[in-house]
Amino acid sequence: MRTSTASLKARLDGLCVRYDTAGALVKDPLSVALAYGPPLDREVAAFVAAHLAYGRVDPMIRAVRGALAPLGASPTTWLRERSQAEIRRELARALASWAWRFHTAEDLAVWLLAWKRLDGESGAGLEAHLLPGSDGDTDAALSRLVQRLRTELPASYGSRFSLPDPQEGAACKRWRMFLRWMARPGWPDLGLWTRYPVDQLIIPLDTHVARVSRFIGLSRRATPDGKMAREITEALRRLDPADPLRYDFALSHLGILGDCPGIRKRSTCAGCPLYTVCRAGSESAARIPR
Repeated sequence: MRTSTASLKARLDGLCVRYDTAGALVKDPLSVALAYGPPLDREVAAFVAAHLAYGRVDPMIRAVRGALAPLGASPTTWLRERSQAEIRRELARALASWAWRFHTAEDLAVWLLAWKRLDGESGAGLEAHLLPGSDGDTDAALSRLVQRLRTELPASYGSRFSLPDPQEGAACKRWRMFLRWMARPGWPDLGLWTRYPVDQLIIPLDTHVARVSRFIGLSRRATPDGKMAREITEALRRLDPADPLRYDFALSHLGILGDCPGIRKRSTCAGCPLYTVCRAGSESAARIPR
């Protein structure tokens, strides 16, 4: 089945209409950052939320809120007014029973301390540390920061889990998510960074995006790695060169909310905007593994 660019764009635009809603946003960690007002408070919350964004959605969002709770209404003020020793001590006490799968309270403390150091250097959060150089290579900028943090952060599993390098072939889902939230101005993203090139964002590749993208021909790759993320993004860039990631929220939530059964059947899929361009199989096809 060959799908025209115009037809695919129309179908994906329809998917955005369906999922770009406040109801879908409830099941997204971005909702935690949106609860804050000042831009840098949103950045701190997003920095924590994006890097804890793995596992089941509901307990993950509770873990993110719990991680941020000790920082009060203004995480930026809380971090800037305390020394590194005070931050460690207060978080160890406040989060003595907190953990999220691979991440411990100590992992969270060093992550927040990393933000504090980088903010201290720029005076305005993290954007300056992730801007591409004269070559325009956004992945080179991300790689430089990751490599720096690998030398500065403890070699715990939680820390290393948050530090994949795009130049080593990693998809870098959580970093890509953070960058999308911060740079992209369209709904539902924060759009707080004005210098980062929105058209160079790479899609945050999770299992849902990978699966649905294969179904609709955005990628033929089997392994959800950095190459697949780039292939999907290039396909989306042909549909919207200025804002290729406008489709990311809808693509991921089609899977997150359990609305894609993984097999193309009229009885369950006819209402999906992607039904006519989906290659998941026929009514008699076996279920495609997730």
